[in-house]
Amino acid sequence: MTGPTPPPAGPDTTRTTPAPRRGTDRRAATSTALTGAQLWARARGLLLALGILLAAALALAGLQAGDHHGLLDPRSADRDGSRALAQLLKERGVTTRVVTNADEAAAAAGPRTTLLVTAPDLLGEPQRRAIRSAIDLSGGRTVLIAPTGLSLPDLAPAAHAKSSTDSDDLDPGCALPAATTAGRAGTGDGLRYTTALPAATACYPSDGDPTVLVLPGTTKGGDTVLLGSERILLNQHLAEQGNASLALQLLGSRPHLVWYLPTLADMPPDGPADDKSLLELVPAGWLWALLQLAVAAVLAALWHARRLGPLVTENLPVAIRASETTEGRARLYRKASARDRAATVLRAAARERLAPLVGVPPARAHDPEALVPAVSARLPHAAGPDPATTLFGATPADDAALVALTDHLDALEREVRTS
Repeated sequence: MTGPTPPPAGPDTTRTTPAPRRGTDRRAATSTALTGAQLWARARGLLLALGILLAAALALAGLQAGDHHGLLDPRSADRDGSRALAQLLKERGVTTRVVTNADEAAAAAGPRTTLLVTAPDLLGEPQRRAIRSAIDLSGGRTVLIAPTGLSLPDLAPAAHAKSSTDSDDLDPGCALPAATTAGRAGTGDGLRYTTALPAATACYPSDGDPTVLVLPGTTKGGDTVLLGSERILLNQHLAEQGNASLALQLLGSRPHLVWYLPTLADMPPDGPADDKSLLELVPAGWLWALLQLAVAAVLAALWHARRLGPLVTENLPVAIRASETTEGRARLYRKASARDRAATVLRAAARERLAPLVGVPPARAHDPEALVPAVSARLPHAAGPDPATTLFGATPADDAALVALTDHLDALEREVRTS
């Protein structure tokens, strides 16, 4: 398309990106380009807010890394940790050793040792074999926290797990000295167990089945305690009912306590670790930090969007030649194949110029019933194309037809001016 729109009467003073003149450097910045100082002034507020949020997230993660080690960790002082119980055991002369490897836990077991396994169901088959060997050969006590049918066949084959119970605090219901001394305790929000061993001791029953089951050793003495709930070991529940007394007697019957916290290395390849999603593996503190960053980003985007405000017409600091504006718009129309838009602009401009020449009010310049008869009356009968087709016709089918329309509009305007 080569037919540009007719140039305006004077220079275009609205904010438009000018086409570069011949001989000028096209890479040169325009007079309205933002400087580095302006860009920094606009972005520094957002960067400062993001920096503060990132620093807060790192500080929060650092604080949590120091004191919060996870569920049933004797080093943790949070609600689900067990530091309070570890301190009470220390005051009574019981040494606590934390291990994270099954072989290390089995090697540390002995007749004067209590081995606590906090998550038996997370152990792989080799780890369960190592713990079972320690149960049979150590002659000490082994306490298993909430084992299910996944780990019981290897660790305590004489027992079977049943469904959980809704009760919280239960009465001892047995003659076990630790239970009778502690009295009512919060063992009822976990699993229940059954066994056919006549020498087993069933305590704290719920619906007829015990939530604490003590199984006698098979070879070198000792025993195995199945604890259906970890509630009595947690910081947040230790002071309730007889929880502290029961926990101290179950874990403090020997002078040494091996506190086994399984790690990812102890989990089977196809076990529960693979069932966790990525978000479940991210620490809670980081999830909150990411949420805060997302909210801050959304608020910053809304703030910047509102700062832009509505579009306004603004005078340019320099005058742009009308021919350059015309050429620039023509190139844009051609690139977009916008023949309909170009033809509309050309015809509208021609009608606005012809209307005062033929005595038609400007308000009716685009009314074919008013403009076409007035233009026709000023033309000779042998004139070119029909004014109605030229001024109000269909959209040109191609660029050649658009160029022809431009020529017809120019010829029509010349005829009217010279008549």
